[in-house]
Amino acid sequence: MQNIVVFGGSGFIGSQLVARLSAAGCRVLVPTRRRERAKHLLPLPTVELVQIDTFDDATLRRLVQGRDAVVNLVGILHGRRGRPYGADFARAHVRLPQRLAAACADSGVRRFVHMSALGADSHGPSMYLRSKGDGEAAVRAEEAALQWTIFRPSVVFGEQDEFLNLFARLQRRLPLVLLGAAQQRFAPVYVGDLACAMAHSLVGARASETIGRIYELGGPRVYALRELVRLAGAWAGVRDGRGRPVLGLPHALAVPLAGLLELAPGGPLMSRDNLDSMRVPSVPGGELPGFAPELGVEHPASVESLAPQWLRHLGPQAEYDRLRAHAGR
Repeated sequence: MQNIVVFGGSGFIGSQLVARLSAAGCRVLVPTRRRERAKHLLPLPTVELVQIDTFDDATLRRLVQGRDAVVNLVGILHGRRGRPYGADFARAHVRLPQRLAAACADSGVRRFVHMSALGADSHGPSMYLRSKGDGEAAVRAEEAALQWTIFRPSVVFGEQDEFLNLFARLQRRLPLVLLGAAQQRFAPVYVGDLACAMAHSLVGARASETIGRIYELGGPRVYALRELVRLAGAWAGVRDGRGRPVLGLPHALAVPLAGLLELAPGGPLMSRDNLDSMRVPSVPGGELPGFAPELGVEHPASVESLAPQWLRHLGPQAEYDRLRAHAGR
């Protein structure tokens, strides 16, 4: 039985990965800053939750001591501005993986799996991508001590995502969608396929083949952002299945609109930094594009095969459930 720590294990992607590892017989420890938000993992028989400060070095060393592997899924989409990135991105995307990698190296834990993003680049166009690039560099700097694997997915979709669901909800409220970077390309990857690939890198029959590899992952089809937005509204039944009109904005108009959306109650719907990230196509094309055989995903799921099933039920009750989950209740 492998003993694995999954940081970020209570989130959208992490919950799927933790469930798969538990089903495979692994003992999984999930550190969390708010135990209440992770209670949905408690029914899993081999999963343990611990409420800690994940940014305390002594605590990190104690948590990883004696483990077989460490997984880092912690990430944020929005943060304060700065150069090359603000303090929030630095803390979550750079310093945490740096501290985790160092804790593993100090404790003799060799296996380390890290979640990055397509387009991650220390010199990229956005704070998000620059911080993701520096986070990767921090992990790879411990190459002598760690057997690392890095995953760079495109945008991840699933029943609890904040991508297709967001655009579907907006179309229930607005007569028109104003969209920056409307022609930018994405290859959405299903959260279950991503979790399967990560689990195989840890407990699969060919897990050793993933060591030292960077995987750029996407689904089976590439879409323009405009098309994904329209489909989300159509599948949610907006305008009798037609969705709202989508108006692409030039960059000069998209930037101030994104600035206004940063002020939305409950957190940004979109930010100027998100817009900067979308200057780079979110389509695999790097060292190992797609799902390599050792990752155990033979037929990646398409958006069309799954999203209509949950979006057609999107309504007041679904919105209420989403808010409860966000509040950890």
